[in-house]
Amino acid sequence: MSWIHELLAGAGVGLVAGLASGFTGTSPGGGLVIFSVLLLGAEQHVAQGTSLITQIPPTGLAGARRYWQSGNRSPLQWIIWIGIGFLVGGVGGGYAAASVSDSVLQWTYVVYLVALIALLILRRERKDDSIKARDHDELPRLPLLLIGMLAGFSSGFMGIGGGLAITVGLAAGLRVPQHQAQLVSLIFSVIPTNIPAAWIYWSKGAMVGCPAIIGIVAGLWIGTDLGARMANGVSKSALRRAMIALVALMAFYMTYKALG
Repeated sequence: MSWIHELLAGAGVGLVAGLASGFTGTSPGGGLVIFSVLLLGAEQHVAQGTSLITQIPPTGLAGARRYWQSGNRSPLQWIIWIGIGFLVGGVGGGYAAASVSDSVLQWTYVVYLVALIALLILRRERKDDSIKARDHDELPRLPLLLIGMLAGFSSGFMGIGGGLAITVGLAAGLRVPQHQAQLVSLIFSVIPTNIPAAWIYWSKGAMVGCPAIIGIVAGLWIGTDLGARMANGVSKSALRRAMIALVALMAFYMTYKALG
C-alpha cells in the first residue's frame, strides 16, 4: 500500500471513529480498532497499538467543547479519581495484552462489549436524569476509582481508549445524566492518560505506518467535532439507543473476526 493510500485509509478510519466518538460521547478506540483491522488490514495487536497511539493527541477536544457549550459540566474531583484509576489499570492492561494471543484479545473484546450492552439495556430511565452536575458533585470516590481502573485496563488490554466503560459506569452505575457522562468520557480523550499503555505497544512495534497514523489523527479531529454537533441535537434516550446499536455492531464484527 502506497503512503497516499495509507494516508487516505487512515483518514477514513479516523473520520468514522471520530463521528461515533463525538455522537456517543465515548473515546474513539472501539471504532479505531475495528476499522484499523477492516480498512488497514492490521492484526489485532497492531490495531490496538495504533488505536492507543493515535489517541494521545487531544483529538476529542472539539467534541468536549461542544458538550461544554451545551451546559454540561464535569466536577474536577471526578476527573482526578477516574484518572488515578485509569493510569493504574492502563499499565496492567498493556502488559497483560502483550502476553496473550490475538484470539484471546478478540474474544475478551466481545465479552466486554456484550457486558456493556447488558448494562445499557438494563438501565431504567429515571425522572431525575435531568439533574445537573452540581447535584452529583459528591459522588463517592471508590466507585469513581473503580470506573477509572476498569476503563484503564480495558484501554490497555483492548486498545479501545476506555471511554465506553467511563460513560456506562457513570450513566448506568452512578446515574449521572447521559450527556454529562459523555462529556467526562470525552475529557479523557483529551487528557493523555493512555500514554503508559501506548508506550508498551509502541515498544513492541505494534503500530501501523506513519502516513496512516497522520491520517487517523486528522480524521479524528474532524469526525469528533461533527459527531458532537449531531449529539447535542438529540434526546438522551436517542443517544442511549445509538450507543447500544454501536456497541452491538462492534460486538458482532469482533465475533465474526474471532470465529474466522
